[in-house]
Amino acid sequence: MLRVKRRTFSGCVCEQEVYHISAKAKNIGKAEPTIRFENEEERAIHRVEISRRNHTRLFNENFSPKALYSTLTFDDFHEVHDFRDADRIAANYMRRLRYKYPDAVIFLYMGRGKSTERIHFHMVSLGIPAEYIGQKWKCGEIKRIVNLRAHNTYKGVDHGQDYTGLANYLFNHWTEEQGGHRWKMTRNAKRPEREEATVALREYNEKKPPRAPKGYILVESKKTKYGYFYFKYIIDPKKKKADREARWKCLVDV
Repeated sequence: MLRVKRRTFSGCVCEQEVYHISAKAKNIGKAEPTIRFENEEERAIHRVEISRRNHTRLFNENFSPKALYSTLTFDDFHEVHDFRDADRIAANYMRRLRYKYPDAVIFLYMGRGKSTERIHFHMVSLGIPAEYIGQKWKCGEIKRIVNLRAHNTYKGVDHGQDYTGLANYLFNHWTEEQGGHRWKMTRNAKRPEREEATVALREYNEKKPPRAPKGYILVESKKTKYGYFYFKYIIDPKKKKADREARWKCLVDV
């Protein structure tokens, strides 16, 4: 077996995985960890987790505090009871928004209220003014339009613009009743930067992680249930704040 490591950059987050591949692998750079499943249920759970991970990476890559988080509800007159109808409305609404703002990035999610059971949408968008979002929604009320946070805290640690928590909340909105994809996304969304795997020359574990990229700090270190190591780094929010303050001071001094 050959031990390799691979980094993925998405927004302010860097993830590094250390895993083993076959020594006979023809393309080390593209090789993925070999995982053995005890049953089909375990395999299905793993597929969901891969989808979750990919969604979180896309979310972090595309959104910042400039993005808007909106909750769109249906009034009694426009209420729909079938997700096929809701999906059509969602697609048409995204099309209307993009008609005026073709470069906008939009992620849209459908779900049901826990108490009301009524279908509603959550949307995260970049490049569309809040007033236009409200102007083009004709099916009911917009409960909220807020900017994403500049600082997100997990287990008492400031992760800055790491939106993993919000991404997971929206990912979990999907139910089997909906079918299809878990979210709708405009095609212009940026993809995370995933480096090719390279041979790991050192031994790594939870207490001996790979060195953090310049400007990043380690926030998570674990061995997964599939046997490989996972390390998460974020751009240091304190350093980012200090850089902003330094730039502001230069402008004031001038």
